[in-house]
Amino acid sequence: MMTSSLTLDLVLTTFLAFIIMMLLGKPMIKWLQLAQIGQMIREHGPQSHYNKKGTPTMGGLLIIIAITLSSLCFGAWHNPLLWGGLLTLWLFSAIGFWDDYKKLILKHSQGMKAKHKYLWQSLCALLIAAWLYHVLKDSEIFIPFYHPVNLGIGLFFLIYFTLVGSSNAVNLTDGLDGLAAISITCVALGLGMIVVIKMHTLGVAPLAPELYEIAILAAATIGACLGFLWFNGFPALVFMGDVGALGLGALLGFIAICLQMELVLVIMGGVFVLETLSVILQVGSYKLRNKKRIFKMAPLHHHFELSGWPEPRVIWRFSIITVLLVMLGVLSLLF
Repeated sequence: MMTSSLTLDLVLTTFLAFIIMMLLGKPMIKWLQLAQIGQMIREHGPQSHYNKKGTPTMGGLLIIIAITLSSLCFGAWHNPLLWGGLLTLWLFSAIGFWDDYKKLILKHSQGMKAKHKYLWQSLCALLIAAWLYHVLKDSEIFIPFYHPVNLGIGLFFLIYFTLVGSSNAVNLTDGLDGLAAISITCVALGLGMIVVIKMHTLGVAPLAPELYEIAILAAATIGACLGFLWFNGFPALVFMGDVGALGLGALLGFIAICLQMELVLVIMGGVFVLETLSVILQVGSYKLRNKKRIFKMAPLHHHFELSGWPEPRVIWRFSIITVLLVMLGVLSLLF
C-alpha cells in the first residue's frame, strides 16, 4: 500500500509542477521581456550565440516556485527533510539570484566575484551539512557496485563538497538551450527510481517516511524542469540563469545525500562532472603552461561547438550520455 500511495503522489507532484510551469511560463517570459532582463553573451564565445543576446533569463525563479508549491502540496510538512531540501534550494537560488541581479539589473558584467560566490556557497553548505549530519541516522554512503561504507565525521565534509560541487557543476552545464534542464530531469528521475527501489525493499521500515519526502522533492524537480523545457528547448525562449542552476544543482546534491548516493550522483551526473573538469583543466593549463589551452573553449560543450558541432547535436549527444549514465547509476544498486 505504501508503494502504491507513493507512486500516486509522485505522479501528482510531477504533474502539478509541470502544470504550474505551463500556466505561468508565458506570463513570466513577458514580464522578463518588459523588465528587459535579457541574456548577456560572452564576448569571446561561439558566434552562434550572439543571436541569443537579450533572450529573457532568470526563468529559474519560476522553477523554484513550481518545486516549492508542488512539494508543499503533497509532502508531509512535519518531516524535516522536506524543509531541509526546500531550504537548500532557496539558499543556493538566493546566491544565484544576487549574481543574476548584479549582472542583468545593476549591469555589473561579471556579477558576483568568484571568491564571494564561493564564500556564500560554502557558508550555506556548511550550515546544511551540520544539520544533515545531526539529522541523518548513520554516516554510511553507498559505494557503487560494492557496499555501504561508514565515513564517520568524514560524512560532514562529503556533504559539504557534494552541495557546493553539484551546485557549481550544474551551473557550468547551463550554457546551451535545454542542456541543463534535460540533464537535471534525467538525474532527478534516476534518484527518484532509487527511492522507489529502496521503498519497495524497506517496506514500512523506519527509514521509509524520510525517503517519501525525498521522492516528492525529486518528482517536483522532474515536473518543473519538464515544464521549463517547454520554453527552454532549442531555440530557447527563456534561460534559467544562475538563480535556477545553482539552486537545482544543490537540490540534486541534497537528494543524493539523503539517499546515501553521493557517489552514484557522480556517475549519473557524469556530464556535470566532465563540464566542471574541463573548466578546471582549462584554467590550470592557462596558468601553468604559459597561457596554453587544452580545449578550444570551456566548459566542454563550447569546445564541441567550436569544433563544428551544431548546438542541437551537442545538446542531444550530451543528453544521451546522461540517460546512459543514469541507467548505470540505478544498475549499480543491483550488484
